[in-house]
Amino acid sequence: DSQQFAHPDYDDSGWQTVRIPHDWAIYGPFSINNDKQNVAITQDGQKEAMEHAGRTGGLPFVGPGWYRLEFEAPDFAEGKSCRLIFDGAMSNADVYINGEHAAFWPYGYNSFIVDATPYMKAGEANQLAVRLENYNESSRWYPGAGLYRNVHLVVTNQSYIPIWGTQVITPEVSEKEATVDLKISLVGAKRVRTVIRDASGKKVAVRCGSKKAEDGRRVQKLKIRKPKLWTPETPDLYYAVTSVYKGFKKVDEYTTRFGVRSIELIADKGFFLNGKVRKFQGVCNHHDLGPLGSAINVAALRRQLTMLKEMGCDAIR
Repeated sequence: DSQQFAHPDYDDSGWQTVRIPHDWAIYGPFSINNDKQNVAITQDGQKEAMEHAGRTGGLPFVGPGWYRLEFEAPDFAEGKSCRLIFDGAMSNADVYINGEHAAFWPYGYNSFIVDATPYMKAGEANQLAVRLENYNESSRWYPGAGLYRNVHLVVTNQSYIPIWGTQVITPEVSEKEATVDLKISLVGAKRVRTVIRDASGKKVAVRCGSKKAEDGRRVQKLKIRKPKLWTPETPDLYYAVTSVYKGFKKVDEYTTRFGVRSIELIADKGFFLNGKVRKFQGVCNHHDLGPLGSAINVAALRRQLTMLKEMGCDAIR
């Protein structure tokens, strides 16, 4: 562990080469001494602290680790904006871009965004370094370690819709018609146009222009005739494709995936989906994939979800 690892000129040729997503702790070795905890588990009625071993799988996830990457950003130039999206980093992430500290994010279970614009070099190779550290006694299950989800580089113009900058709700839903309310956060522009398409790509609604809400976001209201209603058994989705214009020039495009459905909670009656009462058939599920660790494996996750679905599961915590 050294701050020299953040420096662009540091020689990392002797480091291990890995693919992201990655979990460094799943490789072991297992040990009863890994994260041995001296605590009182009050849920079990323990009054005094005592030794507990193996609560986190006996794997060496505690401590620091570093990742480094030299990367090109051919789309980035003067006048552009650049963001890094970390889908999951376990944990206490310090992010360095070209040797400068760009962000700190402590929590390992949230995605987060780093504004990389001030640190990027246009037309040159850029250096990314990430330091992560899990603390002792920070978990009672196996949390994994490292960049356990993907990292994305997003380059836009200076007028754009921010990442996670849209919100879709369907306040009025029936089999004949659905109302779609789209709220849009905008940077550097005011004019937008949205086209809603179904899963086959067919255009089902269009709206040009928007109104300004009290919170500063732009609001569009659209109608879908004879919508396909979303349920766990019929997970039909729609796509709202929002284009941002500066004058008459399109400068950004943002796609929001959503389902058309109504949700109600009625006292003494329960939860209603699309006007029909529904009981949750839920499970609690940790994010790791057993012996594969916490680094996301799409095929393994699909297999897991398929098995749960076949069991009748329709909700996951």
